[in-house]
Amino acid sequence: MSEEILINVTPMETRVAVVENGVLQEIYIERTRAKGIVGNIYQGKVVRVLPGMQAAFVDIGLEKAAFIHASDIAALKPDASGELPEIRTAVREGQTLTVQVINDPIGTKGARLTTHLSVSSRYLVYMPATDHIGISHRIDDDEERQRLKQLVVDSAVEDEEGARGGYIIRTAAEGCGDEEIAADTRFLQRLWHAVDRRRKRDTAPSIIYEDLPLFMRTMRDHVRPGLEKIRIDSRESHQRVVDFAKDYVPEILPILEYYPGERPIFDLYSVEEEIQRALDTKVELKSGGYLIIDQTEAMTTIDVNTGGFVGHRNLEETIFKTNLEAATALARQLRVRNLGGIIIIDFIDMNDPEHRRQVLRALEKAMDRDYAKTSITGVSELGLVEMTRKRTRESLEHVLCEPCKYCSGRGSLKSPETVCYEIFREILREARAYESDRLMVLASQEVVDRLLDEESANVADLEEFIGKAIQFQVEAIYTQEQFDVVLL
Repeated sequence: MSEEILINVTPMETRVAVVENGVLQEIYIERTRAKGIVGNIYQGKVVRVLPGMQAAFVDIGLEKAAFIHASDIAALKPDASGELPEIRTAVREGQTLTVQVINDPIGTKGARLTTHLSVSSRYLVYMPATDHIGISHRIDDDEERQRLKQLVVDSAVEDEEGARGGYIIRTAAEGCGDEEIAADTRFLQRLWHAVDRRRKRDTAPSIIYEDLPLFMRTMRDHVRPGLEKIRIDSRESHQRVVDFAKDYVPEILPILEYYPGERPIFDLYSVEEEIQRALDTKVELKSGGYLIIDQTEAMTTIDVNTGGFVGHRNLEETIFKTNLEAATALARQLRVRNLGGIIIIDFIDMNDPEHRRQVLRALEKAMDRDYAKTSITGVSELGLVEMTRKRTRESLEHVLCEPCKYCSGRGSLKSPETVCYEIFREILREARAYESDRLMVLASQEVVDRLLDEESANVADLEEFIGKAIQFQVEAIYTQEQFDVVLL
């Protein structure tokens, strides 16, 4: 499997595309005016404590107050039964709290916070408040896991108070030698000491540690064995990445490439077209079937349909092949669209238990390469699969789009017929309430056309009933649902 990373940098935004075998798999977008803040550490001020929810709101200097749950407060330890103490035993209103962002603000929700602080490098994550050493589940060789854990134990040094801190060994550390691990532990401890100095010095609300920009984080988080090339279309950003790689990821220097081509870098593998397609609700499958992806604030639903695919043998075989293809396609769509939270997949009903098992296995295999943590249930009798995918940032649709100002995100408008009948009822109210010889209706072109055509007989009957003349005027700025009835 060939894999490339394309990085498009402009003064307004940075976009990173992960391409496998010439097909877009993931897209990351960071806009200069709205940078992601996951990983940033803030000196925050508690503005409200909610005992009933075991949560608190914290001012970290953003437009919306951020949110922290009792389970994310290091000072609160569960008792023997697993219950957490009352949140007010650890935080109070007006208190200064050092917090780290674990989820960006999403929709109407503020950022999600934790007091379990950590800082990251290429191979390790350093957690100063714990002594635990964890390791990525993607490293599955037991001997390699033990070797890496021992390297971290040997290279970690005690701080001024005699504490070593804890570490999480990242997937990229697989195969690393003792020098790379030792260099990372030294870097992380120096970085943490700098953060700790700012934490003791700065007042709330303020930022005390900011994560790397997107194109630099890509070098740290998304480079893995098998990556063939990293292309960057900005000379300045390319040089910054080269300098960063020399110090922290020297093995990627041979695959770093400045792309000066006249053709836009995202046109190389039709990335722009893939982004546009990822904003549609319908996804066509090669077989002729299709997916309908509907994203709401509560959950995302995915409906699988056979469409024009009729198969060559029987209905059950047609359904099975469509579901197999859909499992692979929807796993890619989840990554490209960055859909998270609760996801309900409505596969076409399968009678054969073996077919259900194979479709589920195909879905699990397709999700293996996903960076986000996922959890998948079995296929129910109704053909439904429930799964969760960790959500830490806005979906592609939320980054690039906004709710329709005409339908307010409903996805539908009242029909001209419905609006006409609303107008008739409003005319009756106005005619009964006020004295006037004539009435003027202001509405959109579609509604006025219907009033003068299909509804003309009803308009004539209404004029006769109320004893008043009714005139119509098109207002170009009105949406299909807007209208006014004016007395003349």
